[in-house]
Amino acid sequence: MDSQIILKIKNISKSFGGLKALENFSFSVKTGQIHALIGPNGAGKTTLMNIIRGLETADFGEIIFKDKYINKLSPDKRAKIGIERTFQNLELFGEMTVLENVMVGMYSKYETGFIKSGLMLNNVRKLQKDIINKSLNILDYVGLNHRKNEYAKNLPVGEQRLLEIARAIATDPILMLLDEPAAGLNIRETKNLSILIKNLKEEKQITLLIVEHDMELIMGISDTITVLNFGKVIAEGNPLSIQKNPDVITAYLGEED
Repeated sequence: MDSQIILKIKNISKSFGGLKALENFSFSVKTGQIHALIGPNGAGKTTLMNIIRGLETADFGEIIFKDKYINKLSPDKRAKIGIERTFQNLELFGEMTVLENVMVGMYSKYETGFIKSGLMLNNVRKLQKDIINKSLNILDYVGLNHRKNEYAKNLPVGEQRLLEIARAIATDPILMLLDEPAAGLNIRETKNLSILIKNLKEEKQITLLIVEHDMELIMGISDTITVLNFGKVIAEGNPLSIQKNPDVITAYLGEED
């Protein structure tokens, strides 16, 4: 496979009863890009994200990550090889603090048996201190350090979105899947989110695959956009070409006057 391609989806199909969420769907994500998936509700976008992350199983097709087939890998093993995601419906630990939520992501990188064993206590304490310090650095990076002792459930939606991204960063991902990260955000929060996403690409060297309905955000940050409709690709290209594509205008953006 092309060394520039980090993720390749080949002929993925997924049905729920008689409904085809994805039908013979194929596309690739290049290393170091912000790649957006757009399309009407029910187009199959979130289903695809779940399949890539291992939360759902495809009926047919193959998933190739860094030249390796990962169809049979469990979600936790996919996280360990560098695939992480956020959710449209926030999946935070509400009764834990902001810091503790990020630490949960950090722990996934270490052998929990070592931490729980009670052996080599000095090393465990050192590891715990290291996890706390790195988690605080991540909170500072996303602008949530001042909230570190707050319960996650008490944060407004915009900050909860940032916290979920912070927890994903803590897993040290190579590929981050963002499912509608701008949902519920105001204009200022969305602008700050766009800056953060660009920084994840440029500073953290993370490749990003994003599902989002905010077209202004997507057109402003994406390198490549793939458009789905009824589980199939109807267009792919850079933002300008997508904006001018008549199939996209009809299926997604609406008919021109």
